[in-house]
Amino acid sequence: MEDNLPINVWEYQKLAKKALPKMHYDYINGGAEDEYTLRENIAAYGRTLLRPRVLIDVSKIDMSTSLLGYNMPSPMIVAPTGAHKLANPEGEVATARAAAACNTIMVLSFSSSCRIEEVASSCDAIRFYQLYMCKRRDVSATLVRRAESLGFKAVVLTVDRPVLGSREADIRNKMIAPRFVNLEGLMSSDNDIESAEGGSKLERFSWETLDPSLSWKDVEWLKSITNLPILLKGIVTAEDARKAVEAGVSGVIVSNHGGRQLDYAPATISALEEVVKAVEGAVPVLVDGGIRRGTDALKALALGANAVMVGRPVLYGLAARGEAGARHVIEMLNKELELAMALCGCRSVAEVTRAHVQTEGDRIRALL
Repeated sequence: MEDNLPINVWEYQKLAKKALPKMHYDYINGGAEDEYTLRENIAAYGRTLLRPRVLIDVSKIDMSTSLLGYNMPSPMIVAPTGAHKLANPEGEVATARAAAACNTIMVLSFSSSCRIEEVASSCDAIRFYQLYMCKRRDVSATLVRRAESLGFKAVVLTVDRPVLGSREADIRNKMIAPRFVNLEGLMSSDNDIESAEGGSKLERFSWETLDPSLSWKDVEWLKSITNLPILLKGIVTAEDARKAVEAGVSGVIVSNHGGRQLDYAPATISALEEVVKAVEGAVPVLVDGGIRRGTDALKALALGANAVMVGRPVLYGLAARGEAGARHVIEMLNKELELAMALCGCRSVAEVTRAHVQTEGDRIRALL
C-alpha cells in the first residue's frame, strides 16, 4: 500500500484537478448554466440527517444485495460517465478492471472513449450498457446488439438528454468533443469538426447525432429490438416514474445527469422518495448524483433506493492514480457505507429503513 493515499473522495478531487488540463477537468466536473443543480446534488445530502439506533450487535455487517437477479457485495455501482481517456490513457478499460476487482457492476457509457469490445474483453464482470437515442435508429440498434452479443446484461436508456444542456464551462473552453469510438464506421459525422462561433464542438456533435424527438414510443421500440432488461435513467417525477412502470421497463434511475442538463432541476436525493412511492415496488429504483460519502449512500437506501450509482468520484480516482485510484475510491465508499451502517445499527441492507433518516421535509412537518 502506498503511503499518503487520499482518505476520501474530496482529496481525490483535489488531486484530479491538479492532474488534468483545465478543459478536461471542467468537462468532468462542470454542470449546466448557474450550476445550481450541480451544487444542490451534494448540498441536499448535507441537509438529510441520519437517525442511528444503538445497542444492536453490529459485529457482522452484510452489505450484499442484488439487482436484476445479479448478486453484488454492496449496493454501490459505477455510473455511466463519458470519455474516461480524458482522465487516464487507459480510459474505460481501467475503470472496468477497477469495478471488476470490487465485484461491482459498471455501466459503460455511450460516450465511452474505449470500444465496447475492448471493455468486454478487459475482464470478467457484470456490465450494463448506457444508450443515447441517435437520430438514426439503425445506429442505436447496432450499438445495443453489439453490447448484447458481448455479454452486457442490461440497457440503460438515458432519457433526460433530448438536447444538450448549456454547459457554460465547455462553451467558454471551446471543448473539443472526445472521439466516440463506438460510432466510428456507423456515422459519417466527424466529431472533430469545428464548432459554430461561441459554442463547443461537443454541442455541435450532440445536435448532429442525438434525437430530440425521443419519446415513450422509443422505449417500446427499444424493447422490440432486444431481450435485455431496460432501465430508464433521468426520472425525477412521480408522473414519469408511473409511466416507466406502465411502459414495462425493468428499473428506473433517479438522475438529473449530474446537474449537467436542466439547471434548477431537483437534487436527486430530494426527488428519490417521490419516485420510490410512485413505483410502489414494481421495479428497482436506483439513484445517482452527488454521492461523495458512504453516509450519502446510506441516506439513499433509507429513502428507498435499491442501489446507488457513483460517477464523478470514480473519474477523480482514475485521473489521480489510474486504475488503482478508481478501485480505491470504490473501496473507500464501501468501507464508509459499512461503517455508517454499523453506527446506525443496520446489520444488513434489508435493515436500512425510512426510520433511519430525517429529511428537511420531515423537520418542517414536525414544526407544523
